[in-house]
Amino acid sequence: MRKWLLGAPLAALAAVAAADLRQTRYPILRTFPILGHARMALTSIGPELRQYIVAGNDEERPFTRNQRDWVYESAEGRATTFGFGTDNDVEFLEGYPLVKQRTFSDVSLSAHIHSGEFLPTPPAKILGGARGRARAFRPDSFVTISGMSYGALSAPAVEALNRGAALAGALHNTGEGGLSPYHQNGADLIYQIGTAYFGCRDADGRFDIDKLVAVTEKNPIRAIEIKLSQGAKPGLGGLLPAAKLTEEVSQLRGIPMGEDCASPSRHTAFHDVDSLLDLVEDIADRTGLPVGIKSAVGDTGFWEDLADAMIPRERGVDFITIDGGEGGTGAGPLVFSDAVSLPFRLGFPRVYSIFAEAGLTDDVVFMGSGKLGIPENAVVAFALGVDMINVAREPMLSVGCIQAQQCHTGGCPTGVATQNPWLVRGVDPTSMAERCANYIRSLRRELIKVAGAVGVPHPSLIGPTDVELARGTRDSTTLAEIYGYQDDWGLPGEADAEVITEIMVANGVAEYIDAARPPGV
Repeated sequence: MRKWLLGAPLAALAAVAAADLRQTRYPILRTFPILGHARMALTSIGPELRQYIVAGNDEERPFTRNQRDWVYESAEGRATTFGFGTDNDVEFLEGYPLVKQRTFSDVSLSAHIHSGEFLPTPPAKILGGARGRARAFRPDSFVTISGMSYGALSAPAVEALNRGAALAGALHNTGEGGLSPYHQNGADLIYQIGTAYFGCRDADGRFDIDKLVAVTEKNPIRAIEIKLSQGAKPGLGGLLPAAKLTEEVSQLRGIPMGEDCASPSRHTAFHDVDSLLDLVEDIADRTGLPVGIKSAVGDTGFWEDLADAMIPRERGVDFITIDGGEGGTGAGPLVFSDAVSLPFRLGFPRVYSIFAEAGLTDDVVFMGSGKLGIPENAVVAFALGVDMINVAREPMLSVGCIQAQQCHTGGCPTGVATQNPWLVRGVDPTSMAERCANYIRSLRRELIKVAGAVGVPHPSLIGPTDVELARGTRDSTTLAEIYGYQDDWGLPGEADAEVITEIMVANGVAEYIDAARPPGV
């Protein structure tokens, strides 16, 4: 019996060694049979070893440990304060944002800003208001959950995000995969139209506006977003790997099982700026909804043509979502995530400047996305002219994501970005919804606090001269100087600034401390 117990493992190792010596796929195993497997095993768990043991608090990407901890603590409803000073290497960091607080101001934050109560945080502009859309509205929150489709995310994850958005009073973008039952749990929606037109296409895969109108009439959809491209794979089209396809996803999208779902790289419903704006106006007329576009930024010729076409103010988009090229939740080739399209801090100012020079910034609600769910990044975005921020990976973290970076494989260990039934069961939509709502509220509260430090009642009123980017401790430069902004750029128009100030004061978020100024004015 003892000889058998000893012989069985030795025989197994001999079989492995024999197989290693015969195979030709891996030189390391052919040269070092058995031992080579140890290297491969360590390599496979290298990201986990670095994440939990080796890496410092600010070394990991795309989100550092400090950033993830801030999201996790926010989601749990715990204090988001850190002690003993920053551990950022401020002496050497490039592009480190520095927000300049004011000593005196006409506006102060109310005392309850430090409490856990809900704070009204609408954007400064009305969505669709400049163009007089029939169903124009002012969102309740300047934070929106960005487009993440059912299929890319699991059903309970989408449901948790939707319920969380509803609890926090935020909008929820459906993503290009169309409207699923899991998007319909209380939150108002932005319906995203991608190049494959899922949910609003005919039998041949072409855009069907009648189907879109029918969807908007039966569901809580408040705006339409036409996605031209996204930061994870700009100019490539969406990709849902076959490993993440289920019968339900297949039926909702109208696609076959067992194949990668690759959306076209470009739209077929329009082919230039004129036809795009014709479609925008057609959708807006038929639905009454605000209609906008989402895009990463590459060649600026498109944006110049768009601004030129909107100057007569006969046609135009109601909002523009600029996505950073840093990549996001979508699966894409490494070269696209790393090197195609401009990062948010380069791309957004180029687009905003084009519209500012054309005098159109008051006509458009600017949305930004690309790691803007971290407060310091969001402050920079607001200072550059963003009116609303879209967050995606940060809400994923709030509902259980651990940054395993397995979104594209179907093997997400937390059940957030997979359709594996065993893994999906780990996500409870009810409890995760509370965590998502807590995160959104914490983000908004911290942005209001920063605005108060700058001396303004709302993040949209933080200007490009209020934030500098540092080059270590050698020097720093204002955003206005870096990106060539003129004095009045990056801020809402005077009328919108007055209205949002009145709203914040009336709701008790801010108060005037200048006795000479009448309350609410």
